Amino acid sequence: MKNKLVALFLVAYSSALSANTLKVATFNVSMESTNYEALGLAPSAKVLKQVLSNGDNQQVKNIAEIIQRVNPDILLLNEFDYIADQSVGIDNFIKHYLNVSQAGQQAVNYEYVYTNTVNTGEPTHFDLDNNGKKEKYGGDAYGYGLYPGQYGMVVLSKYPIEQANARTFQTFKWKDMPGAQQPILPATNAKELGTPWYSEEEWQAFRLSSKSHWDIPVNVNGEIVHVLAMHPTPPNFDGEEDRNGTRNHDEIRLMADYLTPNRGDYIYDDAGAQVSLKENERFVLVGDFNAADMGDKHRVDVIEQLTESPLVNNSLIPTSAGGAEASREDFSNRFTAYWGARADYVLPSQYGFDVKDAGVFWPSKDSDLYRLVKDRQASSDHRMVWVSLTIK
Repeated sequence: MKNKLVALFLVAYSSALSANTLKVATFNVSMESTNYEALGLAPSAKVLKQVLSNGDNQQVKNIAEIIQRVNPDILLLNEFDYIADQSVGIDNFIKHYLNVSQAGQQAVNYEYVYTNTVNTGEPTHFDLDNNGKKEKYGGDAYGYGLYPGQYGMVVLSKYPIEQANARTFQTFKWKDMPGAQQPILPATNAKELGTPWYSEEEWQAFRLSSKSHWDIPVNVNGEIVHVLAMHPTPPNFDGEEDRNGTRNHDEIRLMADYLTPNRGDYIYDDAGAQVSLKENERFVLVGDFNAADMGDKHRVDVIEQLTESPLVNNSLIPTSAGGAEASREDFSNRFTAYWGARADYVLPSQYGFDVKDAGVFWPSKDSDLYRLVKDRQASSDHRMVWVSLTIK
């Protein structure tokens, strides 16, 4: 009888812990088709389907092992190609890789999944990159991509996702943001005005999000946590007009305005409803934001729209030993990408959480686990970032 009571106590104690603690992570896994050139297949969504059809790909095994070692409760995957048929896409990643022990690690399972379409590779009839050709894809797509769904996003959760209440902002028009940073090609003569990069017709149609912006409500033992996911475009690969830099700024601004009461009144979702978060709602911002907070890649007043918001908790910076030794910069321990920047973020709301711990999965070179991140082919050019929270 005594042993049964002890067992019941341990079960109850474990349940109480899980009810109050939450580990949230983001991981740009680089699982888009051009990452698998060795297969000899032309870039398309079919490539990832083939990779996930079995559990044999070592690079994906390493990604799965990293996920198993960190074992987050909620995880955003960036650059996971969108596959409409989940049974041959994300479900196979879970089945063939996460549900299988990698290098002796305990298998993990995510019962709840959210995925949806994105703007990358979504064709247009415009010449958006102004190269004189209307090519539909690449630089002429709503978001740079060689095919629809490239560089997609997926949310995995051990807690129920309220699918019916999910909000997406894929089709929100850039022009509808008050004070939008419209890209302007500078004039050659200082006395003249610059020229808008996009024609009036293009500007009226252009979507702000390069992939999509999501608000995914997760029910954590009765408490709703809004997973605010995005993957803004890199602020480069353009010219003097700075069309990607301005877009990155405004993609981040959209989410900053969305989470700030009385500032997101202009925002509408893909269902056409005007929506934004209300006061005192729990949220966690997650994603590869392509916005450094320090160093030569930092652009002033971009990521600060989130990190310096009074509603966002940026008090504990995730760090790693591997990042610390990756550069001579004394702040490189906060890097989340091998090319030298803090680009990936997990930022909880001030309301409703205490931050307990945080980290970046980037082992040092003398670690046995360095094999998982030693180069681009080992896993990804980004590292997993995680934060452990206590729900208040």
